[in-house]
Amino acid sequence: MPLEGLNHVTLLTVNHQVLKDFYSRILGLTAGLRPPFTSTGTWLYCGETPVVHLVELESPPKVQDTQIEHVAFSASRMAELLEHLRDNEVPYHVAVVPDVEIRQIHIFDPDGNHIEIQFAPEEEVDLNSFKLETIRDLILNSGVPEWREGSPTSPV
Repeated sequence: MPLEGLNHVTLLTVNHQVLKDFYSRILGLTAGLRPPFTSTGTWLYCGETPVVHLVELESPPKVQDTQIEHVAFSASRMAELLEHLRDNEVPYHVAVVPDVEIRQIHIFDPDGNHIEIQFAPEEEVDLNSFKLETIRDLILNSGVPEWREGSPTSPV
């Protein structure tokens, strides 16, 4: 019974339309077919797969000490994404994973969810972060242990 891959992530939000716009406009996901659940929400697709499920709440979710820290996507054309993020004033941090040289772009959605976008080592672009002070504050508030000051992928 081997697993074949990650199917989707579900985000609970009081900012349904804001998140839907962010994931569509910034990350290029498209809204698609969603079964007629009793809850209000949207399924956002990456190609043919509904990878982000948004569920609208009337009040903020009461989640304490969440164990899932981020969601990661694979992508190509890193320079194009970085330009798109800058054009839309989305702060980001660029990291290169030691030894394997995978390029990572770290952003946060309007609800504060951490999103990582991975690119192959062959993607040659300017590896400087954008709006570093803003992304640094978001990162420090996220509590990610790998981003402690002095670690190889840390902007702090």
